[in-house]
Amino acid sequence: MKTNNHAIVDYSAQLDKTFGKPGTPQRNKFDEDAYNFYTGLLLLEARKEAKVTQAELATRTHTSKSYISRVENGLINPSAGMFYRLIHALGLRLEITKAIA
Repeated sequence: MKTNNHAIVDYSAQLDKTFGKPGTPQRNKFDEDAYNFYTGLLLLEARKEAKVTQAELATRTHTSKSYISRVENGLINPSAGMFYRLIHALGLRLEITKAIA
């Protein structure tokens, strides 16, 4: 396993170097994959904490178990409407706040 030996790293510069500048096709693909992964991880952890199976969540949201699996594995990102349905089905709420500049 390679580490950075606790050196301070400019991650924006590293992302630019590895995936291109923001707005390039490669960077857009990386960003989309990262969002998919993070969304899937959030939903997976929320589902497990709620002690709900993928099949139960699929039934509650009128989708399929395979759809839930693909979302949780970061292969797809649910639409905003479906995300709200998933959150609601897990007994959670989403709070959106305005960032202070």
